[in-house]
Amino acid sequence: MNKHVAELPADYVGLLAEVKERVLSARYAALKSVNKELVGLYWDIGRMIVERQVDSAHGDAIVERLTRDLQAEFPRLSGFSRRNVFYMREFYLVYRGLPKVQPLVAQIGWTHNLTILQRCKEPLEREFYIRMTRKFGWTKNVLIHQIDNQSYQKYLLGQTNFDQAITPELRDQAYLAVRDEYTFDFLELGDEHSEFYLTALDRDVREADENPSIGIILCKEKNRTVVEYALHDARKPIGVATYRISRQLPKELEGQLPSPQEIARLLNTVE
Repeated sequence: MNKHVAELPADYVGLLAEVKERVLSARYAALKSVNKELVGLYWDIGRMIVERQVDSAHGDAIVERLTRDLQAEFPRLSGFSRRNVFYMREFYLVYRGLPKVQPLVAQIGWTHNLTILQRCKEPLEREFYIRMTRKFGWTKNVLIHQIDNQSYQKYLLGQTNFDQAITPELRDQAYLAVRDEYTFDFLELGDEHSEFYLTALDRDVREADENPSIGIILCKEKNRTVVEYALHDARKPIGVATYRISRQLPKELEGQLPSPQEIARLLNTVE
């Protein structure tokens, strides 16, 4: 028996798309709200520990006992490890004197906050990575890469014509991309591009008496799988190499960083 099926309105596809967008928007808002509450909770726990400690020895004793009691009281919650509770105290101590930064830390994930807390020592450097993570939605791995590659220092030192040549919507991304010679997070290049570029180099740049161009693929880590995949079906000479990131600012750049006042002004432009 055939059942009568009512015809859908012509704009049903548009309705479905609108509802799906609203669902995703609500889920994203819920996640942001949960994250804000979580970071706020950890901030308050850190504050309460600091307010009740007399010295560092008392602080350690408080954390040790509080960790055990919280784990017993909330056995299904994973956020109350000894290490994490210590981080809550450190988190509060680092940012309690920075009222401008305090509203920002709740807008990025706790693991992002811990990454910045552990890897950055200067307050303005921390503020930079907090703002950039919030703005671009960096994953933890991308954030680590940006810190290791000294994007903060390069951001302050860079000189470009982007203010005049690029729209405001793309300006900050362009700044980060040009400051990092080997930042692949902003490139969407497939295998065909490497031979595309070598062909163009040989055709348009190489002189008649020069040897054919050789391509180099830079990887943070090199293993057999990476090499085999990179060189599979390659018709041009291509090598695979690793790169290493230096944590120290080159000597020729020392003394060229802006003053703290200039840095603070620059950070205010990162919204």
